[in-house]
Amino acid sequence: MNTNQLNPGDRVRVTQQVPRQNFGGGSMATAVEGTVVKLDQMKTGSWYAHGKDDKLWLDRLILKKDDGETVYLNLDRNSNVELVRKA
Repeated sequence: MNTNQLNPGDRVRVTQQVPRQNFGGGSMATAVEGTVVKLDQMKTGSWYAHGKDDKLWLDRLILKKDDGETVYLNLDRNSNVELVRKA
């Protein structure tokens, strides 16, 4: 899904995968479901040449789970965002 289509209040399921060697147990995946609070590019504390403010910027999705927990997700090419319900 194109994350540009997400709005606060949308319910999504995000599955993130960490590729690993087969002898290390293979790929690991985890999923989280919740309501979108915010989707934005946010800077990290890492220095990055030629980046805005000389920092590394990542796509971050903030979700609110049903139990009230707030989850910050760094989205990358191994992240799959599925729309469960539009706000």
